[in-house]
Amino acid sequence: MQVFLRPGAIEAISFDLDDTLYDNRPIIAAAEGALLEWLAKEYPRSGNWQAADWRALKRQLLLQQAELTHDTSAARLALLQTGLEMLGYDKHKAKLGAKAGLALFLERRSDFKVSKEVLALLSQLTERFRLVGITNGNVDAGRIGLGEMFEFVLHPGNGVRRKPWGDMFQLAAERLALPPEALLHVGDHPLTDVEGARKAGCQAAWLNPAFAGDNCRAANTLLPHIRLHSLSELALLL
Repeated sequence: MQVFLRPGAIEAISFDLDDTLYDNRPIIAAAEGALLEWLAKEYPRSGNWQAADWRALKRQLLLQQAELTHDTSAARLALLQTGLEMLGYDKHKAKLGAKAGLALFLERRSDFKVSKEVLALLSQLTERFRLVGITNGNVDAGRIGLGEMFEFVLHPGNGVRRKPWGDMFQLAAERLALPPEALLHVGDHPLTDVEGARKAGCQAAWLNPAFAGDNCRAANTLLPHIRLHSLSELALLL
């Protein structure tokens, strides 16, 4: 653990989920692969597109509809419907396919369990701190084993902006009935997690290297209060 700023009193800890409590990359890759296989079977014209074509369309949609950047599920739904329509399917069939495709993706996206070691650490922390989740993603926290660890998990969407915007940090503090400075946010990203938390008035713990082992250099971002070299160092707070 490396201390950059003297931490204040901590009453609650919020956690980023993806790449902080588990390695999200192989999970997303598997879910997207399953979705492409399903599309090729149920909507054969989609075989004319590669993964790169879907990624290019997603970038285009996010530029055209900025509000989709704040709702991962809505963005994927729009991507699937627009793509299927572009491939020649009528609006009704494309809409049905988009809904079914999103449901399949969400099922596969949450088809894993957080490790026993991480769950044991969180259980220890609950003895002293209130725990919540703040994520830009759409994982089902209950399905992956976090339901009993966190009081609640916040996701962007429905007018709530994604990190690094302060919406979810402020909402978490309000729901916890705590001042923002009493909340320590733990995450792997120097911008969305560290700078987002700091600008919202919260304390920040930067997990670097991230869960998957990537060592990230922060550039032009606010300093975290502490840097964690592994999640297990959070036990020192006890």
